[in-house]
Amino acid sequence: MFLVGTLAAVSGAIEDYPVYGGQAIRYALAAVVLLAAARARGLGPVRLRPRQWGLLAALSLTGLVLFNVCVVEAARASGPALPGIVLGTVPLALALVGPMATGGRPSPRVVAAGLVVVAGASVATGAGSGNLPGLLWSLGALACELCFSLLALPLLPLIGPVRLSAWSALLAVPLLLAAGLALDGRNVLRTPTPAEAAALAYLALVVTCVAFFLWYRSLPRLGPGRAGLFAGMVPIGAISTAALLGTAVPTPADLAGTALVVSGIALGLRSPRPRRPAPEAASRPVSRRVTGRATAVPHRTEPTR
Repeated sequence: MFLVGTLAAVSGAIEDYPVYGGQAIRYALAAVVLLAAARARGLGPVRLRPRQWGLLAALSLTGLVLFNVCVVEAARASGPALPGIVLGTVPLALALVGPMATGGRPSPRVVAAGLVVVAGASVATGAGSGNLPGLLWSLGALACELCFSLLALPLLPLIGPVRLSAWSALLAVPLLLAAGLALDGRNVLRTPTPAEAAALAYLALVVTCVAFFLWYRSLPRLGPGRAGLFAGMVPIGAISTAALLGTAVPTPADLAGTALVVSGIALGLRSPRPRRPAPEAASRPVSRRVTGRATAVPHRTEPTR
């Protein structure tokens, strides 16, 4: 999630490049690299059922294609602040929806941590003016971001994080080109400048290949509720990268938001303390009848796992 946040630092280099064509190039390059990595690791083809192909197509359509469309249109309608604030609620949304999607119930501690992370992300992002179209596009981006994680959960045990990242990126390419042709016409693609090519390569290799793989590797281990807390790292990645490159200086609000996000993540990841047996129960003898006599055998306390 920190790496995803760094894309803001390179967005200036591709702001004049056609948006959907640029994203298609990004995902095409990422798919090539990820497929090569899968082959190098000896990951052969996997036969999926029609329902599983449907999940994969839905993930690519919502989590990659429509997400980009919603973010771009929200920024055009109301500026970048509103979608940034709405997407800052991803930790809370995943803390609430994620456990229910897997048959569980939200943990109060994780929900509380999500609220802290949302507050920190909102402070770090900053408030801005908005309007109804921008809000609707931003809510659409939020729904697509949830689909990016929740639709992946049943697929990860079957194909793993490398192939899931590769196949979803590959499926997104024709969909993005179709969206670009519909919205930008023939200007959907052009030869990038050296700076644009470097930015697109960074988006493909770091923000897509590395970040997607790390996210999909961690998601089933942490669960969607706890993993969602790390979405609060996105504005921190943006702020840190901008400061590193000298394009912006963090404000006190940025630093305060960062502290809140880190505190919320630490709260959500803290494991509950295991319950220890009462001293009376631990030392109480247990009678066992052996050859007609009652023998006192000390009670054994099993170690907590």
